[in-house]
Amino acid sequence: MTEDEMDRPRSRKSIDGWRWGGRVFLALMLIYTALPMVWMLLTSIKSGFAAMQFPPQWWPTEPTLASYEKLLDPQNSVGQDFLRFFWNSLFVSVCTTVLAVLVAVPAAYAFSRFSFPGRRFLFFSVLLRNMFPAVIFLVPLFILMRMLGLVNTHGSLILTYLTFGLPLAIWLLKGFYDNIPIQLEQAARIDGATRFQAFLLIVTPLSVPGIIATAIYSFIGAWNEYIFAATFLTKNEQLTLPVGIQRFFSENTTDFPGLMAASFLMSVPVVVLFLVLQKYFVRALTEGAVKH
Repeated sequence: MTEDEMDRPRSRKSIDGWRWGGRVFLALMLIYTALPMVWMLLTSIKSGFAAMQFPPQWWPTEPTLASYEKLLDPQNSVGQDFLRFFWNSLFVSVCTTVLAVLVAVPAAYAFSRFSFPGRRFLFFSVLLRNMFPAVIFLVPLFILMRMLGLVNTHGSLILTYLTFGLPLAIWLLKGFYDNIPIQLEQAARIDGATRFQAFLLIVTPLSVPGIIATAIYSFIGAWNEYIFAATFLTKNEQLTLPVGIQRFFSENTTDFPGLMAASFLMSVPVVVLFLVLQKYFVRALTEGAVKH
């Protein structure tokens, strides 16, 4: 190969080929992830007979919103249960998210800024719990909650979800604080601010994207959790949505349109939360990946 050939730029066709290959791959992944959601939505607007047809009826010939009306009507027992389950999930998820952020922010800041004996060992020991599957902790946590008198209360779920969400929250925020230049705090301290004032007025506004990303992770983890909710809660009025929607299954029949409608409504808060806070979430991922 001559020197002129080595200096010659790559063919535009080869670059366009990689680009179009990437587009096709992303389109296939979009179809793969979106198809279950589309099928769930279409099944939720079918009648009970149409949902049970075989071969399946892909597009409903007579769409109906009866399943949604039944779920959102507080006058019937199904609607009362669904709305109660929805509120229970929202309450547990919001409480878990708020407490996780309140604890993770100062803990992550301390790991990032302070030097103390055993700091590295303690930080990695925080992540040690996430090395084991959640089911291993099911029986010990149930015994602990029974000793504390928290079985059949939302407090048992909030404490349990914190044990799973806090390690990840601290780890994410610690990496984000590491990328905030410490010189900004030093300049504020020179101007007369205390360490807490520098943290509150300088570091906190810069760390808002990381805090929001951490809150999203904590909320989704608490919102979708099933195993511990099914173990710790047995009273109908305390159930959360992942456990409550199994009431659409029975020994003889299953209300598939109602089940799909409940599942779709269950996904709405997470989708709305992500869409509203998407710009902060993307900013946290990009800024957290770049060293200042």
